[in-house]
Parts: sequence; structure tokens; C-alpha cells
Amino acid sequence: MNRIIIDTDIGTDVDDAMALALAMRSPEIVLEGVTTVYGDVDLRARMAKKMLQLGKREDVRVFAGIQEPLLRRREVWMAGHEGKGVLTENDYLEYEQKHAVDFIIETVMANPGQITLVPIGPLTNIAASLIREPELASSVKEIILMGGVTRLGDNGLQLGTLEHNIICDPEAAAVVFESGAPIVMAGYDVTLKVIITDDERRRLQQTGDPLNMALAGLLEEWFAFVKQPQTCMHDPLTVSLLIDRTLVKTKKMKIHVEYDHRPRTGQTVAVLADDGNVEVCLDVDQDRFITLLMDRLINNKT
Repeated sequence: MNRIIIDTDIGTDVDDAMALALAMRSPEIVLEGVTTVYGDVDLRARMAKKMLQLGKREDVRVFAGIQEPLLRRREVWMAGHEGKGVLTENDYLEYEQKHAVDFIIETVMANPGQITLVPIGPLTNIAASLIREPELASSVKEIILMGGVTRLGDNGLQLGTLEHNIICDPEAAAVVFESGAPIVMAGYDVTLKVIITDDERRRLQQTGDPLNMALAGLLEEWFAFVKQPQTCMHDPLTVSLLIDRTLVKTKKMKIHVEYDHRPRTGQTVAVLADDGNVEVCLDVDQDRFITLLMDRLINNKT
């Protein structure tokens, strides 16, 4: 059984909501709580709460976290459609008053070696937790994160050097990667391979299940935003690794994050190292992953 905290910037790209839904519908996972990060964390907390309601998981607590990047020197980007089609004026979506960082520290430190952190947004909350409580790095079971790009996979030459979650707060990312905590990094070069299309959206819609129908609506909104009828399941891949780690191939490495304001800011530089603390994903069985994702969402309805 995997006890996890999902730390999310839910509301912009649909993949955060899909990751939360996958966690809700996987019996191998105990969802200890959801924390929100980056930008309008209140809106994000209410959206997480709404998705949990739709999935009949109102037992899971939600905590809002840090809005600004760690050093407050970078502008926050939000698409402007967050919550559209999901949140309504009639929703009762009260979340916890405790700060996300307090919740993360208290939960991990009270359960050494038992809690996995799953950050699927900028790493600000996780970095702040590590700064306030350095022992968290040795007390967490592991950190499975979506972020960065190493360009070491077979699609590497086609990619740029930067990824959204890291460039939103590279200083926070540097704190996390260099903390010594055991990390699994699902980077952009691998997550780009796990694609769902309008066919999957229709399958979700046809179930008539409230959570799946909300996901279908968010997919439709995102397809319109990106102007194509498909998208990558970046964040759900992190959750899937708690279910089946054989979906990916990894190598142990050390990750250095460039974090000044020159052009390389936010680049994740990977170096092979037997004593590295980061298992970097280099490839994924995309067909098996999509099958797992859709099976859990469609067949594990409560």
C-alpha cells in the first residue's frame, strides 16, 4: 500500500485532474491529502475539492500552499481558464485552514519512511518543507515528481532544454533535487510519449460517471486551448509508477538545476552516478500506461 500526498497546480493543464482521478481509483494508493501550489492556490484547492467530491472521496483533505515562486522574482503564469466547466457558484468547497507546508511536514515526520510525495506542479511547497525541516529528506519514503527534461531519451534531440514545472521556480527545484531525498523524476522527454486523444475523451464521457464526465469536459477545454485533439498525460504517469514501476526504464543520476536568470535558467542537467539520489525515467511503455489509466478510470468507478 502506498500512502501519498499529491502536490498540484491543478486547473490549467488537464493532466493534474487526471492524475488525481487515477490516485482516487487505484486501490494500491492511500491518498493522505492534496496540497496546491503556484498562482491562485485557493482556486486550485477548490478545484481539487470538487474533483474529490465528484469521485466520492470527500474524506481526502485539501490544503492550499504557496502562491509565489520561492524567491518571488518570477511572474506567475496562469492560462485563465482554471476551473471553467467544473466550479460553479453553488459549490460548497471548504478546504482545510492549515497551510500545505505544515501539513506536508507534519505528515511525513509523523510517519517516517511511509509517505511518498507526488509533486506534479512547481516544487515550491516541497522546497519550503525541506528548508523548514531538513530531516524531511531522510524521512520521506520517496518523491515521485513530474518535472524537468534530460534529453537522454530517444526523442531528446527534438526537445528544448526547459520544462514548465521547473522553470516556474528553478530555485525551489534546486533545493529539492539537491536535498538528498530519494527521487523518481518523470521528465518531459518521457511524459511526451503518453498521449490520449478525443477517442479517450469520448470513452470517459460515455460512462455517465460524474468524475469521468468532468474529466471529459476538462479534456475538451484543454484541446481547444492547445488547438489539437490530443494531449500528454504528464502528471498521471507519476501516479502510475506507484501502481507499476515497470512501466518505465530508469537510470540512477544526480540532477543539477540551473537557477540564475541567464538563458539556461531552469535546465535540469543529468549526470550518471551510482550514488545519485534521482532515478531518472528514460523510457515508458506508453500503450501499457494508457491501458492502465483508462481501465482504472472506467472500470474502478465507485
